[in-house]
Amino acid sequence: MRSCAARLVWSIRKGQGREMALQSAKQYETVIGLEVHVELATRTKIFCGCSTEFGGAPNTHTCPVCTGMPGALPVLNKQVVNYALAVGLATNCEITRYCKFDRKNYFYPDNPQNYQISQLYLPICRNGYVEIETPAGKKAVGIHEIHMEEDAGKLIHDEWEDCSLVDYNRSGVPLIEIVSEPDMRCAEEVIAYLEKLRTTIQYLGASDCKLNEGSMRADVNLSVRKVGAPELGTRTEMKNLNSFRAITHAIEHERERQIDLLLSGQQVIQETRRWDDTKEYSYAMRSKEDAQDYRYFPDPDLVPVYISDEWIAEIRNRQPEFRGEKMARYREEFDIPEYDIGIITDSKHMADLFEETVAICNAPKKVSNWLMGETLRLLKEKGMDAGDIRFSPQNLAKLIALVDSKAVNSSVAKDVFAVMFEEDVDPEQYVEEKGLKTVNDEGALRKTVEEVIASNPQSVEDYRNGKEKAIGFLVGQTMKAMKGKADPAAVNRILKELL
Repeated sequence: MRSCAARLVWSIRKGQGREMALQSAKQYETVIGLEVHVELATRTKIFCGCSTEFGGAPNTHTCPVCTGMPGALPVLNKQVVNYALAVGLATNCEITRYCKFDRKNYFYPDNPQNYQISQLYLPICRNGYVEIETPAGKKAVGIHEIHMEEDAGKLIHDEWEDCSLVDYNRSGVPLIEIVSEPDMRCAEEVIAYLEKLRTTIQYLGASDCKLNEGSMRADVNLSVRKVGAPELGTRTEMKNLNSFRAITHAIEHERERQIDLLLSGQQVIQETRRWDDTKEYSYAMRSKEDAQDYRYFPDPDLVPVYISDEWIAEIRNRQPEFRGEKMARYREEFDIPEYDIGIITDSKHMADLFEETVAICNAPKKVSNWLMGETLRLLKEKGMDAGDIRFSPQNLAKLIALVDSKAVNSSVAKDVFAVMFEEDVDPEQYVEEKGLKTVNDEGALRKTVEEVIASNPQSVEDYRNGKEKAIGFLVGQTMKAMKGKADPAAVNRILKELL
């Protein structure tokens, strides 16, 4: 990872030399804090029984509560509190034993009640931190608070009809908002912090944290100040960034924009900005609101939540082995490369798949090879992530056993794996049904090799004249004649014997 300073790429300002521009930029330091919204993995919404499943026809996962109908009363989903407590404990937070909900009043079309139920005065978690790796070593990023709240609906802008439509399926989906301290100084630290949060929350099972589906979104609060200055500069907020790439580009652009304003004698305006990742440009949306603008007051329809020592102990006892602990154990237990360990443990689903398969076949390096090779290739090819893997550890172990016993060769095994990746077929049954077993009939194989030798006199002559690569062509021709069902090692042996 490169240092923060090394990531800064500055354009040459009009009338100013490159060296002068760089020196001017170095006078400033970036200060970044994040508000990370995470959709929780409950089956139902925070205050009603509607489904939280992603997708579905517009406005089909709704009821009077989550569409803000008069007289509809909310009832708190206890699992939301369980997940919030689990995340708070995993991020070293203090738990607020007596917490409550407040109404945040604002008037947007995707907010059906004209207020959002959130937590301002007594959030469930406070004063935590997560530790990240930086070029200078470990760094603690403070967490100011974690609070529970409901999500709003979704606006869909129809450019052809010149109108906006509202889908309330997402309205009332439970969120936690993780508010960091302004402790980060560059995009690399921000991404390291987000990756640490993502893996921690995924390991807890509290959320899938899929940025592309909006179940994890980040608002970036950024300001710049002279190096060494005690006071913070005027900050801007960039809303709902949902990819690491967009977050990185938005941070670099906004830092440059603010420094350019200050160097030209202008002021930075406190405002909310939207980042267009296609155009790589941000534009102002509205002036930045403060808490008083939302006219918070305690929600009269929800009773306070009292969190007992027993409740906290129960959640603490259910905490899983987190990624750092798992990586340390893998180094001791399994003879696989450090790079493999990093990739496999980045996803709890893949780590579970790895461990369960190894428990069946006791071949960690072979399991790792299949995950690091064909699995990652197919995930990338199909635009999926590790959480989308559907094949079972039992079937992966069976495929490894088929290769080990030479019932199939490596080429056929890859073809079988591609089907297994899509449909989780039983590889033993599939190989049997499709007639893919390796031909072990020595007589039939020898006969085919003899025919290939007879049909390719030039390659035979090349090999006998010292061109070792010529035998590769003959092996390929034999495998083709055997429809891929021969053992390449056996073909090689017979070819050399006959030649």
